Amino acid sequence: MTINRLQVQAYFDQLLAPQSFSDYGPNGLQIEGTDAIARIAFAVSATADSVRQTIAGGAQALVVHHGLFWKFHGARPIVGPFFNRVAPLIRHGVNLFGYHLPLDAHPEVGNAAVLGRMLGLQAPEPFGLYQGSPTGVKGHLPDAPTALELQAKLRQLLSHDVLLTSPDAGAVVNTLGIITGGANGEWRQALQDNLDAYLTGEMSEHDWHDAQEAGMHMFAGGHHATEQFGIQALMQRVQRELPVECFYIGSLNPA
Repeated sequence: MTINRLQVQAYFDQLLAPQSFSDYGPNGLQIEGTDAIARIAFAVSATADSVRQTIAGGAQALVVHHGLFWKFHGARPIVGPFFNRVAPLIRHGVNLFGYHLPLDAHPEVGNAAVLGRMLGLQAPEPFGLYQGSPTGVKGHLPDAPTALELQAKLRQLLSHDVLLTSPDAGAVVNTLGIITGGANGEWRQALQDNLDAYLTGEMSEHDWHDAQEAGMHMFAGGHHATEQFGIQALMQRVQRELPVECFYIGSLNPA
């Protein structure tokens, strides 16, 4: 069975509401391909490898969290490595859909929401405003783990090393805010919300000191590692609700 590209786009528009976000780049259809879609590939990022695997897998669409076009790149010539991402998609008629903040923030298939459920986060609420829109979740942790115990649990869930800066790693952590990816500076929002701890993907040198000295337990579990679950949850929902075949493309990205 197949579905029309416009139907796929309308489905994502309704589910993820990209028009609600002021983002770092365009959300939605980034490269237009064939009209009929029977197979959709999903990946965290639109890389040369994920593009190759999409084409090899016979997909007519690739859906990613990190697309190809960002405001901070400005006008960008399609040459070199960038050409090797863009050109194969166009040559093979593959549609590229990218959803950045909408996939971070979604209460069901969002990166933070899925990770929160994996941690058993109780009474989750929207958290982490960016340009007026929440990009994460906050809530209460079950069983009141210490910061060190939570670090160990995160290592297991993410299959990735987890940095921890803490005023007291043996202290109990009751409340947690989550914004996945590169939101290392947003621990301050967790502090403002009187949360015990904050989880994201990256940690800068100065945030390691600043968060600790402010009394915040801050965890950084890797940009890619913390953002691998939302796109998979989105894929599972698409498989249930649209007449298409889906497959996930993983990555060995350690960052």
